[in-house]
Amino acid sequence: MAVKVLFFGDPGIDDSLAIMYGLLNPNIDLVGIVPSYGNVEQEQAIQNVAYLLSLAGRTDIPIIAGAKGPLSGEIIPFYPEIHGEEGLGPIQPPDTLPVAELLNFDEIFKIIERYENELYIVDVGRSTSLAISFILGGDIMNKVKGYYIMGGAFLVPGNVTSTAEANFYGDPIAANYVVEHARNLSVFPLNVTSEALLTSDMVDTIIQQGTQNPYRSLIKPIFDYYYEAYKELVPGIEGTPLHDVVALSAIANPGIVQYARRRVQVELFGETKGESIADFRPKPEEQPTETLDRIALRFDYEKFSSDFMRVMTEGRVDR
Repeated sequence: MAVKVLFFGDPGIDDSLAIMYGLLNPNIDLVGIVPSYGNVEQEQAIQNVAYLLSLAGRTDIPIIAGAKGPLSGEIIPFYPEIHGEEGLGPIQPPDTLPVAELLNFDEIFKIIERYENELYIVDVGRSTSLAISFILGGDIMNKVKGYYIMGGAFLVPGNVTSTAEANFYGDPIAANYVVEHARNLSVFPLNVTSEALLTSDMVDTIIQQGTQNPYRSLIKPIFDYYYEAYKELVPGIEGTPLHDVVALSAIANPGIVQYARRRVQVELFGETKGESIADFRPKPEEQPTETLDRIALRFDYEKFSSDFMRVMTEGRVDR
């Protein structure tokens, strides 16, 4: 039976690839999407989600409007040089796209109640919307089977500052609130997601073999745009990291990741704002069991890439 997933994100190229993967994967059932600000403004993120769902013929999946800005109230930096002005590289959702029907924020809690103890929440964007869910939802949030979030960087450099990864840096107050309150939390940091490369050869194979994939015409232009940006950021890189796909893939394929159990915290202010912290000493300070999170530290790229290619070439949205 397919795993029920409520998806939070800020599409964004890698968020969009994660949505494509989730829609095509027979082992994942996306039961709702919560688009927020992050890589683009919230309104554009909503339109990008509506566009992706319309291409798949899956307008039955509810779209729930997420946050417009961080809890800190800070000015939001966007990254058009990485994701494009509208979040899909050179692709612009058509003006003729019908305005997406947006559901109120409390639909999140209705979905959790509907799939009680079966539902996973995957958050691959800024943590603001998920933090608000915890603030407003109370005990309802304990009915989620597990939380899988992409964020942080442990024992490796950040990608926004020398210590901070973009999602945690974008709203560290929200990120810290989530890691302190989410039960059964798994964190997918840059340690592993930076290794999940999509290469030019993989893209060519998807285009040639993915005859049932409604996103074939999008994948190469958004990959090329993303790759050009990454070659500037990481000279010599051989592809583009599928950061956000890793969190979804780990639900469908538990064996691809090995975890360490540590308490995660996020620095809120100052020069180390957004830095993710955990105690990796051989004998870490004891913490209550309920505060320990799973941090992904090792990753089987071969299994991940095989699964991704199988889904993108053989998966169907009309299942």
